[in-house]
Amino acid sequence: MATSLGAAHNLVLRIVSGIVLAAVALGTTYLGGGAFALFWTAVSLLVWWEWLRLIEPADHYGLLVTGLGALAIGAVLAIVEHSGFALLILVLGAVAAGIIAARKPVWTAAGLAYAGALLLAPPLLRDNDQIGMRAILFVFAVVWATDILAYFVGRALGGPKLAPAISPNKTWSGAIGGSLAAVLAGLAVLWPDNVAAAGKIAAIAFVLSAVSQAGDLFESHLKRQFNAKDSSALIPGHGGVMDRIDGFVTAVTAAVVIGLLRSGGQSPAAGLIAW
Repeated sequence: MATSLGAAHNLVLRIVSGIVLAAVALGTTYLGGGAFALFWTAVSLLVWWEWLRLIEPADHYGLLVTGLGALAIGAVLAIVEHSGFALLILVLGAVAAGIIAARKPVWTAAGLAYAGALLLAPPLLRDNDQIGMRAILFVFAVVWATDILAYFVGRALGGPKLAPAISPNKTWSGAIGGSLAAVLAGLAVLWPDNVAAAGKIAAIAFVLSAVSQAGDLFESHLKRQFNAKDSSALIPGHGGVMDRIDGFVTAVTAAVVIGLLRSGGQSPAAGLIAW
């Protein structure tokens, strides 16, 4: 009985926290510009702090400051539309962090790259126009639908495990249910005037859903590597910031890459959703 009450309480916390976080993300998406960039800058700073707590639980002050400095400078450069220089600063920061790390230099450098992706990718996709807002809403819809339906379908249907050595609670039924929900959610956001483009939008949504689930598994693997249940306890019912955005960071990064490739480096948002 106590276990059931505890599980129900945790589910309520997850739902309430999820609603609050979604409202903040959507609010800053609507505002765009500096507000949106500052929100994701704050998220990236928290992710760097959580990453170091996982891999360097003590004596990481120098690494923390190094990463925070690189992220802050990168954020300023990105806000004034020098994303190339921002990327260079983050690469140099990751190299520096890896060099000065007392142990696990590769994991340390990877952490700054991970946080840096959150700093750069969402604002690059959002940009300052209407198509940018639609593109980021598309990614939100895909990732959120994947997370929610994978959780509930997996619990309802069970079945073979997706990756038992990494995350024993995830199932193939949940993964498939989440991907199908992502396709429907993506089409709901971007249903095109040209119905023939619906198949392409559905395919992009499916790919981003799969990438999102891979990101979730990657974070589970990271926590297993360092014997942690959650990345922190900042978000009631969810754990840490990384526990909440693990799928989004990989999905939004993939979305920017796809958009840049399709647009010839001109507009990630147009390249992603204009078919």
